[in-house]
Amino acid sequence: MVRTLALLLLVLTALPAWAAPKADLWQRWTAHDPASTLEIDHGDWDDFLKRHRLAGADGIVRFDYGRARAERGALDLYLGGLAMVPVSRLNRNEQRAFWINLYNALTIRTVLSRYPVDSIRDIGISPGFFARGPWGAKLIRIEGEEISLDDIEHRILRPIWRDPRIHYAVNCASLGCPDLPPAAFTAQNTETLLEAGARAYVNHPRGAEVKDGGLTVSSIYDWFKEDFGGTDAGVIAHLRHYAEGPLADALAGITRISDDRYDWALNDSKR
Repeated sequence: MVRTLALLLLVLTALPAWAAPKADLWQRWTAHDPASTLEIDHGDWDDFLKRHRLAGADGIVRFDYGRARAERGALDLYLGGLAMVPVSRLNRNEQRAFWINLYNALTIRTVLSRYPVDSIRDIGISPGFFARGPWGAKLIRIEGEEISLDDIEHRILRPIWRDPRIHYAVNCASLGCPDLPPAAFTAQNTETLLEAGARAYVNHPRGAEVKDGGLTVSSIYDWFKEDFGGTDAGVIAHLRHYAEGPLADALAGITRISDDRYDWALNDSKR
């Protein structure tokens, strides 16, 4: 028994701190209706965000989980409404907004269900002995299918839309993550929010920083490098597209990434 436990400990310590899932299309969710005029009302989620989303002096948006706990019922009602949506009958733009809002609302509800916590990774409800965090847990049923956060991000959003800006839209409740969007996504505002999210994150030090001639980036660009061209050059080209001011100037002579980092601390307004 002692030897078995020792071997298990060795395996655990040898595992990487984070292994990002690959994009793996869930074919069932490719169904859509290009002619559909159905529109989903995300007003309740928009109001919820505006009440509890707080911009910090350090340029990082936080969320007031302590105060939001009293309104979990309103969040549950919104999510209950999303569970009734005939997603396969929507057009692509409505679907994209639906899945992004669903991901972010589920993430907030998951944190609220265990709050206070230091990090979302401490919410160990995912199945599997080596799993960490809540991303693999089935959290809601949509059109008869049990859905997890991993399903939404890696089996629906990433493989269907193939847009690296998705990473600036879905929020993992951490300080290192791109900010929780300032409004609910809709078919009409998605492009604006994606562009604004990309520009804000790239130009914040947690997105990209050049110091002493070396480029340090968010670990998102390492974990999901395939979404940004698959190489350092692809990531740097993406950063240059959105970089402004001193960062844009500093990136001009950069040809490789020196390091990456990420802060998993909860994006709590108390921090």
